[in-house]
Amino acid sequence: MHTQSKETQSSLTPAAALQILKDGNQRFVNNLKANRNLLQQVNETSAGQFPFATILSCIDSRTSAELIFDQGLGDIFSIRIAGNILNEDILGSMEFATKVVGTKIIVVLGHTKCGAIVGACNHVEMGNLTTLLNKIQPAIVEEKTITENRDGKNSAFVNRVTDIHVRLTIDRIRRESPIVAELEQQGDIKIIGGLYDVETGFVSFFE
Repeated sequence: MHTQSKETQSSLTPAAALQILKDGNQRFVNNLKANRNLLQQVNETSAGQFPFATILSCIDSRTSAELIFDQGLGDIFSIRIAGNILNEDILGSMEFATKVVGTKIIVVLGHTKCGAIVGACNHVEMGNLTTLLNKIQPAIVEEKTITENRDGKNSAFVNRVTDIHVRLTIDRIRRESPIVAELEQQGDIKIIGGLYDVETGFVSFFE
């Protein structure tokens, strides 16, 4: 597997970048790995990096983007924070990744059985975690199909909130970052949501 260069990165379309991630996840699910020399990639990326994807995912120890998409050094910008929440620093990182470095796709990746989502559904309050979980509350408010047992013990409710939270996060990226929104409108990048299943290892994309 080659190391991303300026030439290979610039030749990729957003659709092709998405397909690379899909193919990598398929290998992961089938317990396969692309043949790559990580030490060689250390050397080949020492002078610069040209990743093709930017992925916002959770800090959950089971959801390492490099592993679940079978990617190597220099392939992706990985932004990880509990509950894959969005703030201005993360938006700034996305703007750097796309406008400056040239990644072709932004993935907002939620996952099943997310502790942050469960905590938000249970209205947990604890130090600075309270501020973080408050950023998930809009998804809880948006979820109107389940009227009973609206808490972290209801897996159906948690799943719905997880899905909505990803979609609302994508909406916020477009609304709060004119730089990223313009790149998408021009067809230079794609913004897409996805959900990682911690039981199967499979990523389903919102298409």
